[in-house]
Amino acid sequence: MPAFRYLHLDVFAASPGGGNHLGVVVDAGGWSDTAMQGFARWTNLVETVFLAPASSAAASYRVRIFTPQREIAFAGHPSVGSAHAALHCGLAQARDQLLWQECQVGVLPIRVEGDDAARELLLRTPSARVLATGRNAHALLPAALAGVPSGRLTPALVEGGRRWWLAEIADASSLRGWQPDHRAIKALAEASSCMGLCAFARSPEKSATGSGDPVHQLVVRAFAPGVGIVEDPASGAANGLLAAYLAQAEPGGELARGYVVSQGREIGHDARLRVSIEADAIWVGGTCRTVIDGNLDWSPE
Repeated sequence: MPAFRYLHLDVFAASPGGGNHLGVVVDAGGWSDTAMQGFARWTNLVETVFLAPASSAAASYRVRIFTPQREIAFAGHPSVGSAHAALHCGLAQARDQLLWQECQVGVLPIRVEGDDAARELLLRTPSARVLATGRNAHALLPAALAGVPSGRLTPALVEGGRRWWLAEIADASSLRGWQPDHRAIKALAEASSCMGLCAFARSPEKSATGSGDPVHQLVVRAFAPGVGIVEDPASGAANGLLAAYLAQAEPGGELARGYVVSQGREIGHDARLRVSIEADAIWVGGTCRTVIDGNLDWSPE
């Protein structure tokens, strides 16, 4: 049985071990769908990805993304992690600071900024559209938001690559201390055919160096029972939709050009995501770290 190269990554980590796990099978061009799903089920990670040569001349490489239950068309942290793996293993090289990643939603650009451990990879997120707004936009939304004070923006259901409910919370301490009703969020996710609820709050936290610069401008918590995740430690796709909503709702606001996100502390992680909002594009990303680089003994059939 041939051996395949396998990486285990820490994606979006602000500190070692703080990000989102990702398993990457590097040379998976000959793997069957059954083998990929079987391995993803065995790793039991939120997502496992499989890299192969691109089928499109416009792309640098191709990625397929699997949860333990099924293949999905797009996700944020697997896309950023796949780009890191492609560079780490020499499968692709950036052209004009860009990689072009082929996945089921098309060919998406990923911007490469910096080098080595300081390198950040930012995914250009798919276009987003607001499907509904208002605290009463769905009959199950008030129950999903029970027990936490609302912020200035009205909740919204937004779609683009994935579909999420977004809701602003009045302050970061309220969001960090919130004990949500996960059954209510799951009912909302199932009724509206979406991932779940991404709650966010503006953060006043400043740097400990005394510079006054913000450590992050948003705190985010993402509850995704629509795909079997109670709480996600780092959500690239959800943060992309959130950026699109903020850019539309507050085009002249303090977050309109971008910001830094803190996510995952409430479940023992420490993720940092950077969001850049441009006139025609939203980029979401951060750093990646290779924790394991080894060989995989698994049948590709």
